[in-house]
Amino acid sequence: MSARPHPFLHAGFAGRIGVARRDITAPVGIYARNWGAAAHDACEGVHRPLTATVLVLQNASGGETLALVSIDLIHGGDPENVLVRAVRDELKLDPARVMLAFTHTHACPRWETSREDLPGMSLVPAYGARLVQELREAGREALARAEPAVLTWRYGRCALAAVRDLPDPDTERLVTGFHPGASADDTLLAGRVTNASGRVMATLVHYACHPTTFAWQNKLLSPDWPGAMREVVEGATDGAPCLFLQGASGELAPREQYTGDPSIVDKNGRQAGYAALAALEDMLPPATRLEYAGVVESGAPLATWRRAAYAPSTVLRADRFEVELALKDDLPGLVELQARQESERDRALRERLRRKIALRERLGEGRTHRVPVWLWRVGDAVLLGQINETYSDFQRSLRAAAPGVALAPMNVVNGSMGYLPPRELYTRDVYPVWQTPYAAGSLEKLTAACAERVHAILKD
Repeated sequence: MSARPHPFLHAGFAGRIGVARRDITAPVGIYARNWGAAAHDACEGVHRPLTATVLVLQNASGGETLALVSIDLIHGGDPENVLVRAVRDELKLDPARVMLAFTHTHACPRWETSREDLPGMSLVPAYGARLVQELREAGREALARAEPAVLTWRYGRCALAAVRDLPDPDTERLVTGFHPGASADDTLLAGRVTNASGRVMATLVHYACHPTTFAWQNKLLSPDWPGAMREVVEGATDGAPCLFLQGASGELAPREQYTGDPSIVDKNGRQAGYAALAALEDMLPPATRLEYAGVVESGAPLATWRRAAYAPSTVLRADRFEVELALKDDLPGLVELQARQESERDRALRERLRRKIALRERLGEGRTHRVPVWLWRVGDAVLLGQINETYSDFQRSLRAAAPGVALAPMNVVNGSMGYLPPRELYTRDVYPVWQTPYAAGSLEKLTAACAERVHAILKD
C-alpha cells in the first residue's frame, strides 16, 4: 500500500506587507549614455516612465522589517550609495534589511555625479537629489500602508531570454549576441501579495534577462522590456504595482535586441508579462492548499483532491555576509587606467576606460575584494541579492541545492562591480571575461558560499 499523498501548496509568507510607487522619470536632456557605440550623450524623449517601487515586509507584530525596492536604473555603483542609505535611514533599518534591486535597464539616465563635463551632466545632481527624496517618501508610505497580507510564490516558464555568447564566425572570440544553438534558463518566479479581503496589493516577477532591447540607436528614457511586462501584469491585477527582480542574467538577453524600435521593446515585455500572468493564474488562492480526498469509483478510479485552508509560514529573517574573491593578477591600477584614457581618442574605447576607472575606484588597489551578499528568508521563500552580474549557472546551482524552495537570486542589488562568468570561459576571448575584475573560479566560490548560507537560513 502506498503512502498517502502529501498536500500540494505554494511557498508562502503571512505577515504585514505594504507597497508604494514613485515616478522617477528624469528630465529630457539629462546625460543618459550607457552604450560605447552611442553617438549621443543626452536623452531626447521618454518611451515609458521610469519607476521605483518599495515593498515593505514585516512579521505579524511589526517588530521585524525588510524593504525591497525595484528601481528602473542600470545599477548602483558603490553598495553604500546614497539611494540605499536613503531607504535605510528613512526606515531606520540595518544594512541587512534593505535590497535595492536595479532592473538594469540600459535606457536610463545617469544619477551619480561625474567629474566629466558632458552634455546633460548638469542635470544629474538635481536628479540624484530627487531620487533620494522619492525613495524616502515611498519607503515611508509603504511602511505606513503595511497591513496583514499573504505573499504566495509560483514558478513558471518564459522563453524571452536567450544565450548571448555567440562564437564569431570570423575570429576565435565570442561576441555578445543571440546564440541560436545554446539553451537558456527559462525559469520565471512570480509572487502575489493578497490582503485579508482578497485584494491583490502587489506582484513580483523574478526573471533572468538583460533589458538590452533598446541600444545605442535609442535616445529615449525607458525601463526597456520590463515596462511593458509590468503593464500587462498590472492590467490583469487591477493596477497593483508589479516589481521586477533581475535574475542571474550574465549571459542572457532577448533574442531580438540592440534596436531603436519601441515596438520590439514592447513585444519583448508583453511576452514576459503573459508568462508571468500564466504563473500567477496557476496559483491557488492565498493560504490555500490541495489535500487528497480519496477515490471516487467511476469508469475509472478517480483520485480526488479538495481545497483546504492552511497557515503560511510567518518566518522573516535577514542576513548580510561577505565572500572574499581574488582579483585578476593583471588588473591595471588606477593611475595606469587614467593615463590610457587621457591618451585615447576613440569614443567607444574612452567609454570602456571610463567604466574601468570607476570600477577600480570602487575596488581599491588591493588583490581581493569582499563581495557583499544579502540573504532573506520570507516564509518558505528565499531572496538573495548580490552586486555582480553572475551567469545563470548561479541561480541554477542554488535552486538545485535547495529543491522545493522558491528561490530568487538577484544580480546588481544595492550596487554593481563586474561580471562573474564560469571558470571555463576564462580561456576564451569574451566580453564578460575581459570586463570582470575577478579571477577565474570566483563564480564557483560565490555560489558555494551562498548555497551554504541558504541551507543555514532554512534551518532556523
